Amino acid sequence: MQDNSINQLKKEYMNTPIPSELDFMIKKAFRENKINVSTNSKSLTKLIKITASIAAAIAVLTIGINTSPVFAEALSKVPVVSSIVKVLTFKEFKVNENNFQANIKVPAIEGLENKELQNSLNDKYLKQNKRLYEEFMKDTEELKTLGGGHMGIDAGYQIKTDNDKLLSIGRYVVNTAGSSSTTFQYDTIDKQKQILITLPSLFMDDSYIEIISKNIKEQMLQQINTDEGKIYWVEGGNSEGIPDSEFFKSIDTEQSFYINNAGKLVISFNKYEVAPGYMGTPKFEIPTEAIADILVGNEYIK
Repeated sequence: MQDNSINQLKKEYMNTPIPSELDFMIKKAFRENKINVSTNSKSLTKLIKITASIAAAIAVLTIGINTSPVFAEALSKVPVVSSIVKVLTFKEFKVNENNFQANIKVPAIEGLENKELQNSLNDKYLKQNKRLYEEFMKDTEELKTLGGGHMGIDAGYQIKTDNDKLLSIGRYVVNTAGSSSTTFQYDTIDKQKQILITLPSLFMDDSYIEIISKNIKEQMLQQINTDEGKIYWVEGGNSEGIPDSEFFKSIDTEQSFYINNAGKLVISFNKYEVAPGYMGTPKFEIPTEAIADILVGNEYIK
């Protein structure tokens, strides 16, 4: 009777399913230590030691999680490696014909779990750049029929911010035909929440428009007073000959912006939008204390 009981227990033990984690770890240990269970007793002894160590480690881990809330909470805070979000050049449109040059790089985002957002942005980037190329080719053909001329376009992208939380992509277009014009558009993505951040979403109400506009005017005047080489089209500035109607008065509701690596809000303007062409594409970092009272929170702006 006793022997039968022992045999029954042995049978039940041998038929107990091995947890997948333990099974994986044991097989991995076999491979790493090049163990063959059919070899000599020395290898078998080594196998027993490794298996016992793995089993003990899993037992400690299981007991720790089940019996200690602190242990479980600490384990939950261990960072998990997620997919890497990156930006690469998806397509290039190039033209190099005497007086006509085009270099258009189309960015594409990879690694977002939110495929709807990723696809919508990539589709936007492709459509916009394809339209730039088609318009450029149409314009060059018209110029050729008129006897020729000079025309160029350079479009691409810059990564302004890339950290654990945020990704900010700046897309630029430089048109050259006699003089040049430059525009910038930005997209800022919360990589953890998988959402696109808009300027209005950062604030409790639309009072941000007036507050940020006032701060930018102050920065413009300060720069003018400290650097005589700076010119802005702003009331009280040094923009002689510019009618008051052309003065900078307010940012747009969806003004171009990005959040830099320091967690500061940066407002961007296109070439000729608020200053002469030689000033390029002016950017203004907004002091956080100027907008702290109207921010939704401090998750993005520090």
